[in-house]
Amino acid sequence: MNITLNNRSEELSGFSQLSVQDLLDHKNFTFKFLAVRLNGKPVKTDEYPHTLISDGDQVTIHHLISGG
Repeated sequence: MNITLNNRSEELSGFSQLSVQDLLDHKNFTFKFLAVRLNGKPVKTDEYPHTLISDGDQVTIHHLISGG
């Protein structure tokens, strides 16, 4: 499966479809605060396990960091 992840082409061997949560686990995104967009639309945290990514999709993942 080929997707665009953060504006870079990614080949995910062995997958024909996976959830947002599967992608985060596979790519080791461990930050507590993430913002995910799938094909330009925001994905809520509680929807990660149920939102499916397919071949050709565009995924953007941002780490949210606060400071002060």
